[in-house]
Amino acid sequence: MANHNVDEFDYMAEEHEVDDIVDEVDEDYYARDDDNIEMDDYEALTKVPDTSAANARQGRDIQGIRWDRLNITREKYRLTRLEQYRNYENVPNSGEAAQECKPTEKGVNYYDFFFNSRVVKPTILHFQLRNLVWATSKHDVYLMSNYQVMHWSSMTRNLSEVLNFAGHVAPAEKHKGSLLEGFTQTQISTLAVKDKFMVAGGFLGELVCKRLDKHGVSFCARTTYDDNAITNAVEIYDSLSGGYHFMASNNDCGVRAYEMERFQLLSHFTFPWPVNHTSVSPDRKLVAVVGDHVDGLLVDSQSGKELICHTGVRAFTLPCPVASGLVEPLLRVCTRGVNAVVSTMMGHRDYSFATAWHPDGRVFATGNQDKTCRVWDVRSLSKPVSVLKCNLGAARSIRFSADGRFMVVAEPADFVHVYSTKEDYSKQQEIDFFGEISGVSLSPDDESLYIGIWDRTYASLLQYNRRHTYKYLDAFV
Repeated sequence: MANHNVDEFDYMAEEHEVDDIVDEVDEDYYARDDDNIEMDDYEALTKVPDTSAANARQGRDIQGIRWDRLNITREKYRLTRLEQYRNYENVPNSGEAAQECKPTEKGVNYYDFFFNSRVVKPTILHFQLRNLVWATSKHDVYLMSNYQVMHWSSMTRNLSEVLNFAGHVAPAEKHKGSLLEGFTQTQISTLAVKDKFMVAGGFLGELVCKRLDKHGVSFCARTTYDDNAITNAVEIYDSLSGGYHFMASNNDCGVRAYEMERFQLLSHFTFPWPVNHTSVSPDRKLVAVVGDHVDGLLVDSQSGKELICHTGVRAFTLPCPVASGLVEPLLRVCTRGVNAVVSTMMGHRDYSFATAWHPDGRVFATGNQDKTCRVWDVRSLSKPVSVLKCNLGAARSIRFSADGRFMVVAEPADFVHVYSTKEDYSKQQEIDFFGEISGVSLSPDDESLYIGIWDRTYASLLQYNRRHTYKYLDAFV
């Protein structure tokens, strides 16, 4: 990931924020005969209530945007966004090059709009990192809001603070390697929550672990003191021996795995480029690794436990051409005589920031700044199973449903795609709204889909519920 200062992360909001349509109401878009705008008019446009499914059926915009008060229709503004939104690229024109993308049928509905919560204000620290929303049940959601980790209950409509990083955060438990002095004013770049565990990664390589059923913080650590140390992604997963592990991907080119009972370091992968995202296969044998390189890697997780260099340990390199046309080492790791690289995924044209595994363990997906999501089969990695095109920008987040029927792909703004895996990714539901996406998450039972929207005016949390054959019962809600 590019090493940007925190104050520079608003690339995404330069010229195409949703509230631009409100800022410009006194020019071309406001439906008035005079040129003056009263404060009451502005507040009427921006202070909108929550939106329920019943409100949406009656014609209200799901985000509460008052299109009837503007001299521009939703359809016309959508066209404007598609024309003006600038996708961030590390490789110039990577998203514009001709690519063989799979045609998909739109218009199907797998999830129905249920509620838009305006009291929830998701935020983003770095414009390339969008894994800041996590659902632990169909009613419980955790997300970042400025310095705070917040919990939202869709059942009670209650928003509460879980942990505030604006002040001093220090561990209440004693574990080997934990920094007892803790951290102050930690800027959280990524988040992961699973069951009763939460791990937050910081802009300076911080890791903060908390058990949600206990007071205080369990563990604090700095993965590295490298100047370019931002934590790009964290994944919590079940270990084969029981309990939980988590894996942190960093801009210092390292990937580190920890166990979550005593929070001890288990393994350390090292690559020649910053690692933006990793995910562990369901059988825990493979790790998908992507970063600041056009290609991705499939790594053997078992031999990966020995990827820390020691004296006398053999090193190897795997050359591969990169986007510049030069031949550079794709991977340089140290291993005890075992080739840890299973395969290389080639085809993307820019840097990748998302990976996810299908529950069957044979299929996984990668999301890239070339505006594509590519689906791969581990049994044949010579070419992807499907190449799926985004509308506005990069595929920043990918989630598979627990039952394997759906794959959710989030762009940086405005669009979330829900693909049917049973239909070979040929059918999709396209969820269309306005605003930057802080994260997407499916509940463990796949019943709810949550989308965090970051925007100065229309920030909110969207909830969609899975459509069932007994949907008509919704009429009684």
